[in-house]
Amino acid sequence: MKNTMSTSTFMSKTNRLLKFLKTGGNITQAQAVSRFDIPNLSATASTLRFQGYAVYCNEKVLNNGNVITTYRLGTPTREVVAAGYRALSAA
Repeated sequence: MKNTMSTSTFMSKTNRLLKFLKTGGNITQAQAVSRFDIPNLSATASTLRFQGYAVYCNEKVLNNGNVITTYRLGTPTREVVAAGYRALSAA
C-alpha cells in the first residue's frame, strides 16, 4: 500500500508537540504518550531545548500525594540567557 501523505503535511512527533506547547498548553508524560506517541517526554523536551526553545518542567503534587511533572514552553529570563552565553564562552 502506497503512503499518500505528502512530506509537506507530515509532522514529526517533536514538531507536533512543539506546536501544542506554542498554544500555551501544559503536558504530562501520560498525555504525551496518548496524544503524540512520545514515550520519553524528558528526552523530547531536551531535543527542543537544544533547538533553542525554553521548555520548562514543573512538579505538581496531586491530592492523592502523587507527584507529576508538567512541561510547558516559556520565555527565559535574562539571567538564564546570560548563563547560557557564559557557558558557551567557557567551552
